[in-house]
Amino acid sequence: MVSAVAPIADRESGAGLSRFAPSGRSLAVGLALLLVAAGAYALARTTSAFAVQEVTVSGAPAHVADEVREVLVEARGTSLLAVDLDRLEQAVEAVPTVAAVSLDRGFPHTLTASVVPERPVAVLRRGSESWLVAASGRVVAPLERGARAGLPRIWIVRADDVRLGDPVVGDVRRAVRAVAPLVRRPLPGRVTAVRATETELTLILRAGFELRLGDESDRVLKLELARRILPSILEGQGYLDVSVPERPVASATLDSQVEVESQPSTLP
Repeated sequence: MVSAVAPIADRESGAGLSRFAPSGRSLAVGLALLLVAAGAYALARTTSAFAVQEVTVSGAPAHVADEVREVLVEARGTSLLAVDLDRLEQAVEAVPTVAAVSLDRGFPHTLTASVVPERPVAVLRRGSESWLVAASGRVVAPLERGARAGLPRIWIVRADDVRLGDPVVGDVRRAVRAVAPLVRRPLPGRVTAVRATETELTLILRAGFELRLGDESDRVLKLELARRILPSILEGQGYLDVSVPERPVASATLDSQVEVESQPSTLP
C-alpha cells in the first residue's frame, strides 16, 4: 500500500511547486532588461552624458583647494561612472598640504572633494633655509626667511634630511610633537624655539625664558601645569622645569632653582 501512494504524493507536490516557477517568457524578459541595463551603464561610462565638468573642494583654505583642483583636473571630461575615486584620493593625499580627502560623485557633472588640510605647527630652520612643518610631522612647504613669525622655530643640522611631503624623524619629530598641542591651546607666553633630544624637551619663550619638559612622557599634563604656573613667574631669562610634574621647579635665572607649590593631581 505504501509503494502505491508515494508516487501520487510526489506528483501532486511537483505540480504545486511548478505554479511558483517563472515561465520561460518571464525569464527571457528579465534577461533582456538586465542586458539593457548593462548596456546603458556601459554607454554612460564611455559617453559625455555624465562627464566631469566641475570640481568642487570644501574644508580647505584657498591655496590648498587650488592644489587639490590641480590634481583633479585630469578627471575633467571623464564620465563620473568611470572615475577611479580610490586612485584620485591617493593622488590628492600625496599633496603635502593635504592630510586626508574624500571624493564623491555629484551627478550629473560634478566631482566633489572634502579635504582635511595639514595643520602647520612649527618652522624648520637650517641656515638660510626654512620649511613649514605640520602637526603630523610632515614637511608641507618651503618658506621665505622670516615667514610665519608666530610659529616656533626648530633648528636642524645639515645632516637632517628634509624632503617636501615627507615626515621628519628623530629629535625633530619629538620637537614637533611637543609644540603641536599649542596651536589650539597656546601657553601664556609665545614659544619662539624648541630644543629636543631623546631625553630632554625645552621650549624657549619670550626673552629667553625656558620651559623644561624633560622627556616626552605626560606631555599633556606638563603643558597644562605650565599654563597654570607661567602667568605668575614668566619674566626675564628664568625657567620652569615640569619634567617631574609632582615637583615643578622655577627660577628667575637659569642657574638657581625654587620648588613651586602645585597640585598636579587636580589637573584634567
